[in-house]
Amino acid sequence: MKQTNASPAVRHFGDFLREWRQRRRMSQLDLALEAEISTRHLSFLETGRSQPSREMVQLLAEKLDMPLRERNVMLTAAGFAPVYSERSLDDPAMRSMREAVDLVLKGHEPYPALAVDRHWSLVAANDALLRLVRGVDPALLKPPVNVLRLSVHPMGLARRIVNFTVWRDHLVARLHHQVNVTGDAVLSALIEELRAYPVPDAARHPPGPPRARDDHAGIVVPLELMTEEGSLLTFFSTTTIFGTPVDVTLSELAIEAFFPADPETASALRRMAKARPAAAGA
Repeated sequence: MKQTNASPAVRHFGDFLREWRQRRRMSQLDLALEAEISTRHLSFLETGRSQPSREMVQLLAEKLDMPLRERNVMLTAAGFAPVYSERSLDDPAMRSMREAVDLVLKGHEPYPALAVDRHWSLVAANDALLRLVRGVDPALLKPPVNVLRLSVHPMGLARRIVNFTVWRDHLVARLHHQVNVTGDAVLSALIEELRAYPVPDAARHPPGPPRARDDHAGIVVPLELMTEEGSLLTFFSTTTIFGTPVDVTLSELAIEAFFPADPETASALRRMAKARPAAAGA
């Protein structure tokens, strides 16, 4: 019996170009106008009847606002070498960038902050964040630590998140936006994982007497977190990215900083910092 090995289908530049144009909800006319080329030429590029220059690939990727990682993929599909480097944060060339991240995290004390990569894997965290995750299942803290899984996993922070459903919906919405921007299959799978986690009993029936809830004027989605000691902390968060990255790793790095949403939370965090000044035992 004759045995054949099926090779995976090779995706060409035109396939990627069409996929990303449709992802951005642009017609051929829209993209052609943005790139200042004819719709005929763009059509020929998508069907493979014309081959793009390196400059054309980069121009179209820029007009499609593609992530640097995907621009490298597009260049490779067109037969060119990748343009954007991908260095580890431990690379000597990235030293000043890593120091900048550490400086921001340290400067945010006594409030929690962390740095994550494109898949929400933990890159770095300050002591305030480490204090808040005490008591979670140690298995969830084994590298690589996915901070979204840590947040909503039943053995993670889920049992202490008072507004669990609202917070999880917020995280899922953010992931949907990232998937739309990047087309990342790992993030798509993470959405389904987060949705599958059950709502903890503590979120259905918060401990203690009823508390007047602040909707923060509809401006932000707060994170309401109970400490192990039973204090309620309320946060809002901001995201910081590097402004002009030309390295893939750096372009995918984000700093999530949490701020107290009320004076009680600010006071509690200052007390916690004084009682537990270091990350020992985290």
